[in-house]
Amino acid sequence: MKKLLLILMAFTMAFSVNAQIETPQPSPSSKVEQMVGLTTVNLDYSRPGVKGRTVFGDLVPYGKVWRTGANARTKITFSEDVAVDGQALKAGSYAIFTIPQADSWDVVFYTDYNGGGAPAELDESKVAARVSAEVHPIPFNVETFTMDINNITNSSATLEFIWEKTYVAVPFTVPTDKAVSAAIEKTLNGPGFNDYYAAATYYLSEGKDITKAKEWIDKAMSMTDNPRFWQLRQKSLIYAKAGDKAGAIAAAKKSLAAAEKAGNADYVKMNKDSLAEWGAM
Repeated sequence: MKKLLLILMAFTMAFSVNAQIETPQPSPSSKVEQMVGLTTVNLDYSRPGVKGRTVFGDLVPYGKVWRTGANARTKITFSEDVAVDGQALKAGSYAIFTIPQADSWDVVFYTDYNGGGAPAELDESKVAARVSAEVHPIPFNVETFTMDINNITNSSATLEFIWEKTYVAVPFTVPTDKAVSAAIEKTLNGPGFNDYYAAATYYLSEGKDITKAKEWIDKAMSMTDNPRFWQLRQKSLIYAKAGDKAGAIAAAKKSLAAAEKAGNADYVKMNKDSLAEWGAM
């Protein structure tokens, strides 16, 4: 009985130590994902509340770097290169720091997005873009700090900051027209080297129509002045399977020479083995 009581006491103590009470976050985290044209924009930030306080000019002092939210640094990620208020910004992730003033904010896209809080002073080498945005007063109180992406078109949108009675927006553009125009041009011009090469090697690997594979590999090779040794290797294998031994040997010799020049021992061996098999060595 005494042993049983000791076991129960040990279990109770262990449960008491490991048990945790889950409570709501004072500044809950939020995630926003938005497509703008063909560009994905992700926002990760935390949302403090007003809670009866004066925010701008008090809780968030004027003229000092603000983390733009709470907890971890607010992060924005662009899947493509964009332009923020006309300033080029490479695809990738950035912390968003702001320096609020009564009439305008500096909005800073900062390459060091890890960690919490904002640095006392910004490292200018980490500032990818800095823009000035006008403050617009709004006639009602917004209790919870909000970031959003609105005014969306195929090629632009605005990054918005809303809290207390303040609204700030930063316009940005995305390269939709460039991407779509390139896709249209490629499609209307027909398949390119990579398309024909991929189709030919797929037909070879899957044992499909080798005559068609030979036609496609020839088409691919006609589109480049400098085929690589691995591409010539595939050409030799397609020719061999199609019964064109002379063509296979010629392609393998070119692949061998290019592989030797590149110092690729694996392809040197594969080509020599094939040339021996085809009676060329």
